[in-house]
This record gives sequence, structure tokens and C-alpha cells, in this order.
Amino acid sequence: MSKFVYAFEEGSQNMKDLLGGKGANLSEMMRLGLPVPNGFTITTEACIEYLDRGEQLSDEVLTQLDEKLKELEDKTNKAFSSDENLLLVSVRSGAKISMPGMMDTILNLGLNDENVEKLAAKTEDARFAYDCYRRLLQMFGSVVYNIPMPAFEEYFEAFKKEKGHVTDADVPAEDLKEIVEQYKEIYIEEAHKPFPQDPKKQLTEAIEAVFKSWNNDRARIYRDLNEIPHDIGTAVNVQEMVFGNSGDRSGTGVAFTRNPATGEHKLYGEYLLNAQGEDVVAGIRTPKAIETLNEQMPHAYEEFVNVTKKLESHYKDMQDIEFTIENEKLFILQTRNGKRTAKAAINIAVDMVREGVISKEDAVAMVDVKSIDQLLHPNFNEEALKSAELVSDKGLPASPGAATGVVVFSALDAKAKAEAGEKVILVRPETSPEDIEGMIAAEAIVTTHGGMTSHAAVVARGMGKCCVTGCSDLEINTKEKYVKYAGKTLSEGDIISVNGSTGAVYIGEIETTKAEASDVFEEFMGWAEEIARLSVRMNAETEGDIKAGYSFNAKGIGLVRTEHMFFGEERLIEMRRFILASTYEERVEALNKIKVYQTEDFEGIFNLSQDRPSIVRLLDPPLHEFLPKGGEEVKAVADQLGVTTDFLEKRISELHEFNPMLGHRGCRLAITYPELYEMQTEAIITAVLNLKEKGIETKPEIMIPLVSTTQEFVILKDVVKKKAQEIMDAKGVQVDYLIGTMIETPRACLVAGELAQHSEFFSFGTNDLAQLTYGFSRDDAGKFINEYINREILNIDPFQTLDVEGMGQLIKIAVESAKSANPAIKIGVCGELGGDPKSIHFFNDLTIDYVSCSPFRVPGAILATAQSQVKK
Repeated sequence: MSKFVYAFEEGSQNMKDLLGGKGANLSEMMRLGLPVPNGFTITTEACIEYLDRGEQLSDEVLTQLDEKLKELEDKTNKAFSSDENLLLVSVRSGAKISMPGMMDTILNLGLNDENVEKLAAKTEDARFAYDCYRRLLQMFGSVVYNIPMPAFEEYFEAFKKEKGHVTDADVPAEDLKEIVEQYKEIYIEEAHKPFPQDPKKQLTEAIEAVFKSWNNDRARIYRDLNEIPHDIGTAVNVQEMVFGNSGDRSGTGVAFTRNPATGEHKLYGEYLLNAQGEDVVAGIRTPKAIETLNEQMPHAYEEFVNVTKKLESHYKDMQDIEFTIENEKLFILQTRNGKRTAKAAINIAVDMVREGVISKEDAVAMVDVKSIDQLLHPNFNEEALKSAELVSDKGLPASPGAATGVVVFSALDAKAKAEAGEKVILVRPETSPEDIEGMIAAEAIVTTHGGMTSHAAVVARGMGKCCVTGCSDLEINTKEKYVKYAGKTLSEGDIISVNGSTGAVYIGEIETTKAEASDVFEEFMGWAEEIARLSVRMNAETEGDIKAGYSFNAKGIGLVRTEHMFFGEERLIEMRRFILASTYEERVEALNKIKVYQTEDFEGIFNLSQDRPSIVRLLDPPLHEFLPKGGEEVKAVADQLGVTTDFLEKRISELHEFNPMLGHRGCRLAITYPELYEMQTEAIITAVLNLKEKGIETKPEIMIPLVSTTQEFVILKDVVKKKAQEIMDAKGVQVDYLIGTMIETPRACLVAGELAQHSEFFSFGTNDLAQLTYGFSRDDAGKFINEYINREILNIDPFQTLDVEGMGQLIKIAVESAKSANPAIKIGVCGELGGDPKSIHFFNDLTIDYVSCSPFRVPGAILATAQSQVKK
């Protein structure tokens, strides 16, 4: 019989697959002797079985649940419905990979109409008892019976206002009793059934609800965003309740062992007195800084500081810790590796190496590749900030960055406007997990409530999204869609700018500046380069992109797309003359004019690269892409070229292809018009010779695209070599260069050994290779690819992440046969997958030499190559 339920003392930190991250860490903390309330974990396997059985708990699970509940009662000397020692529990989700706020939690489970009176009598505090019952009714109703939370909250807020209560804590016991009765009526009105009075029924229904929450919309969206598998399930943790809302000598909080925004080595967190855990993360009350706890409960604070040090030392990473204090007694409810900004991630990793806590390899492995992008985002121009009109400077800098957009007040509006192409700022009193799609769509998030560990702050940091929380001087009305500030009003559609690094919000758009890498970042990336085996090049042809790539320490250019150079106005005219020419002489005349531009282009590129390799892909796209699409444009081009409209339309019709991506393009075009590649070769070699005269040595590599047969490559290689030698002989100077091919077709992969005997390098063009492997048009796949992923026909988009089982095997065959035939051949990857971390892990396992990606993906690719090497 499978074991589906584990007591905390039966687990360990190495059992995350089975117990989830939260359950495994609770078990580990208990093994460390830390003050953890007793409890047990229902496994992820039980969740998967429950979902596979059509959302039904098996008899095995129910039997083991009863056994562990009895063990918990024996350990705590408490029981459900006991007159003397009443047992209440919390029910929390906990997947293997942390998903903050994405699934559901229920506190105070076990209370009912009788037990609330027992709790009141035992504690001699009716207000406390009914406050716990009120919270249970809200959470259980929302999570288990899907009663909209506003049904409870709107009544509660209206009741407080009518009675003149300012805060939740002001509501006395008698009023809470009235609220509880009304909440039970809400069950009848909304769920058409009463709140269950049997604690065991509460428990089983709560466990089922947590299992179901694995597949709720916000959880699936979060997993998609963070590339978390959908089939691993969640565990459920059932834990003895401790009460942070039992008076002013009690409280609850969240703390990080280091600052999650900056990485500063200083305890960082918040807490609320007389509150339960959900109050802190929900952002309904603004909490106090953790250090002030030392003034109110110094012994509990001292114990907590010691615990945080012990946990960070044990896990060798910055920890995110949830705690409760009940009558000055400390309890640890959770620890996990804390979410952090990219800046903090780098600083923490480097500091921990300097402190001797971890190795350089550990440091490289602990930084999320995706977070590197955050370091490359713009900041506001300091001079522009001086004249900017301030909306608020009272907010907390919850997640750094700078963003500008139009004000919206709902997640739905944020999503809709973003899809229409507008940049939006989501402005709300506080966010909840239901807002996840709007948060993804927004450029930044601003809230009036909540602190640095509120939902908005944690989720925004995880996404690398600019966020400001706790703007207490703003009055937000989401129904009427306005914000009042300092006697003025902002309406939906007004433009604001948000500084997530300072907590300030401004009117209008503010000029931004590019982020600058710090010395710490450079040191960290230096470690990554030391560890990495694969080198990283860039795909670039403009001066700005090339400079950016080299500033990120790219080792060369892996792809210069020459077709991008033909669309300047004067160049396009001559390219069109070439296409329309009816004789060889006319084509050469047009190409000679283009050659002047091409030579200048290549000279600029090679001058920037100098002794670093630069791969130039010869012209690849079909000719029709250079011609007008119809109507007035055809007439204008005909006039420009001195031909009739009828002639131009006839030529466009002749060049039309039913499937141009599989048509007359790439090497096929040069087989028909070899003078095209001759011109480009002459421009490349001339540029190299011009630079050599100036004392600048370069390393050009000429790449022939879309080869499927060895003979195609041999013919065109001969064309390139003859023209190159002709130019060098005319100058009386010899220069070195390489000739290779782009592997983009399945057939090229299968005959790679033969191709390698004639080629000096290969570069896999993964965009076309994915297209031809699947038979998907990459321009049209967007219409159905998400449907395939949602229905689990595909588990990845093959244009974004390597299909290891299919295309990966083609690449593996090609690499192994190429290296066997020609051990000296250089092999790279220059398509979209060259910058994808998951794909890079596969490439690193092969004898591939480099990957190439867009300039701003270079640092992430370097880190991914290093992490892959560490895993090996």
C-alpha cells in the first residue's frame, strides 16, 4: 500500500517531490529542533491520484488521514470538539516549487457553533474566539464553496462603518457574534448549503479544495509564466493552529534573512500584532518593520533572529520565513528560499561566496537566468526626475525598475488594453491572486495598502515587474475609476510613471536611461564565464546591437543577417532593379551599386568585432519580400524604377510562391543567381582587406543558408572561394576566412557527416529547423500552438524551447556525425533557441562549441551555460 500521509517528523528536506517544498521544509525544521507546530503532510501523489480519480479521495488516503489525525491528537493532547483541549488546525497547500499566493489556505479549521464557545471559555476571550470563527467562515466559504470573497468583505466593511469601528481589532465580541450569524446566512444565499459543523468533514472538504486549487486559473497561469510543470501536483499540510490574534502579546509576520530587493545582509521583514498570517500577505493592514519587534517583545525577537541565522546557514541561501508569536512564544510556520530581485540575487550570491558560505559554482547555480533580464531594464533619467510632478512619495519600493503607462483599475482592463498595444499601470487598493493576468499585462503595479511582503510585492518581484505598495496618501476608487492625491485627481487613461526603486509615482512620461552593470554583476558574470564550456556569441548587424552585445562580453557575432541591410531606401531601389533585370548584365549593374553599401556595412561590423569571429549569413529570404505588395505602392515603385505598372505586376505575379518559406530562397536563390553571392563575397573580402590596410585583423566567417544537399554547398562554396581569391589576388594580399553552412533542414542533419567533409563550420538555424521538423509555419503557428500546449498535445512551444525528443535528436545525429567526419569543425546554434536556458542545457551535453542569441540575452545565455556545466 502506498504511503500518502507523513507526519512532519517522518520527512526531510530531500523529499520535496513527495511532500512539496513547504512540507519538506517543515519536516527539516522539526529535525533541526526548531519551534514548529505539530502536523502532517498529504503527499503530491495523493493530489495526482485525487485528480486522476475524477476529484475523489481514495479509501487509502482517508484511512491514513484518520490515523495521522489520531497521532496528532495524541501528540498535542488535543482533539476536535474536546471540552478541555480543543484542536484547531490550518490547511495549506505546498507544491514542490514555491507558488506564493497561487493556491489556497484555510485557518482555524475545527471551529463550529459549539467549539467557538469552548474556545472562548478556555481562553476567557470571546472576542478572540469569534474573530477566529469569522475568519474560518470567510476562508472556508471562499476556498471550499467558491463563495465570492466580496460577499463577506463588503458586509464586514459596511458593518464596521455603521458601528463606527475603525479597524478589525476594534470590533467587540458581541458584534463579531452578529457577523458570524450573517456569514452563515451568506452560505445559504451563495452556496445553497450550510457551513459544515463536523470538523472532520471540514478537514476532508478543505483538503479536496486545496487539491482542486492546483488547477485553478491563477495557479495554471503562474505555472505557465514560471515554466512549472502542470503534472507535479501539490501537497497539503495540516498543522496545529497557533494564534497570532490572541492579543497584544501575540502577532504574525514574514521576514527575509536578507533584503529581497537589494540583497543587503540585514534581517528584513514585517509583522502585525494581534493578527493572523493572512493579514500580512493580504495587504489589508500596513505592518510594522521587523526590527521594532525588539521593542515590544525582546525575548521573542532575539529567539527569532537566532532562528533566521540557523536557517540561512543550514539551507545556504536567503530564507523567506513565516512566523507566529502566541503570548510571546515563537513558532515557525514556514521557510523557503526567498523570491528576490535580480539585483538582490546577484548581490546575495556574491556576498555568500565572499563570506565563505558557498562556492562560486553554488553562486552561479542559485541565480535564476530569467532574472538577469531585470538588470537590463531602463531607469528614470535623474535630471528628468527633478522636474517631474510627484503624485506620491509615500509608497514602498517593493520591486525595482522604472515604467510608464496609462492608469487602469482592474486586471481585466489591464489585459485588454495591453493586448491592444497600450502600456498600462495597474492601480489598486491591493492585489489578490485573481489579479495575476492583469499584473502580467501591466508595466507596473501601484497599491495603497500592503507592505514589502504583500501579494503585489512578492508576485511583482518574481516577475521582475516594477511595483510600489503602501501609497497611503492616495485614495483609489476602482468603481468610479479615479485616484485622488494632494487635492488633485487622476482618471483612467491618464499617464503616470512609477519608480519601483524609490517608491515614487509621477505624472506623465519620464525619460529613461539604460541600466548599467555593477562591479558585483561583472564579478558574478566573470565566475559564470570561468565555469561555462560553451561560448556565447550574438545575433546582430547594427552598430548599437553589436556594441551592446560586446558590452555583455559576447565572444563574437554568431549571425549577421544580411537581408536586414537591403531595406534602406536607396538599397531597396537597387535590389528591386536586380529582381526586375532581364539580363545578367543588368543584374550585375544593380548588384555593383548594392556592393558599395554592403562593403561599408561589413567594414563597420568587422571593425567593431576586430579579432573576434563574425559569421555573415549570405542572403536568405525569397525575392518577393523586396517587392511592393500592391495598389498605390506598386504604381509608386514602377514610376521610381521607370517601368510600367503592368510590367511590375507581371513580375510580382511571376515571383509569387504558394509557400515562399519552402521556395526559391537561401542557397537555391544563389544556385539560380550566383552573382548575388559573388557580390556579397566581394563586399566581405574587400571590407576585410580595407581594415587590414589600417592594421586591423578580422575573422570573417561566410555562411551559406538553407542547404539540404552536399552538392548545393560544394557548388556555392566554389563560387565564394573563386570570388574571394579573385579579390585577394587583385590586391596582392591574402586574408583568412572560413566557409560554412547553416543547418536548417532535417535532411541536412541526416547528411551532416558528408557536409562536414566540405565545411569548416556549422550553425544550426533552429527557427527554420523547427518549422521543417514539425511542418508548422512559424508565421502561422501562433494561431494554434497555445491550444496544443493547453491540451497537452505539446508541452512546449518548439520555436521557443528545444523539442528534445524530435528536433533534439536530429541535432544530436548531426553533431555526432559531423565531429566524427571532421573533428576540427566548429559547431554553433544561432536560432531563437540559442538564448533559451532549457535548450542550452541540451546543447551543452553535445560537442557544440557556442550558442548565439540577441545581444540582451547574452548575459542570461552565459549564465545558463555555466549552470549547465555545474549540473554536469
